[in-house]
Amino acid sequence: MISLPEIKVEVDRLAARIGASGYVLPTYGYTEDGARPHVEVDVRGYHYVIVERGRELKRITTDDLDELFYNIFEGVTFSLAGDYEVNHRIEGQDSRRLLFQRQVELLSALSPQWGERESRRHERILHEYPYCDRARTWSIRARDWIRSVLAEL
Repeated sequence: MISLPEIKVEVDRLAARIGASGYVLPTYGYTEDGARPHVEVDVRGYHYVIVERGRELKRITTDDLDELFYNIFEGVTFSLAGDYEVNHRIEGQDSRRLLFQRQVELLSALSPQWGERESRRHERILHEYPYCDRARTWSIRARDWIRSVLAEL
């Protein structure tokens, strides 16, 4: 088992490869709360933990370092992909198309296996909740209609 400082060194090294820094990365050994992930290490293993408003929302415990890093970077790449989607949005298109694509690209740059794993996870999500480009079109029309009404006031 490696220590928190050694985990941080490896996370920082991987994060630099995809341009991740700052708040998208976890803290180590303590929580900042506010749903920012943190990492703990104890005799039971490595823990990826999310706490919000003093309440633990998620805890993944593993003795597999690769599993810990996957969980860390699944969240990191989701944040980066979300930012990317907002800045490259295609009107009338389900935002998940670009977000999912970018997230898999980022994870694959770190580990092809992580990219494949995330791609399979996206497939399961889309099986339950398929892309819906038309809903995006309706929300755009509604937004434009609201703007026109407000402009008349």
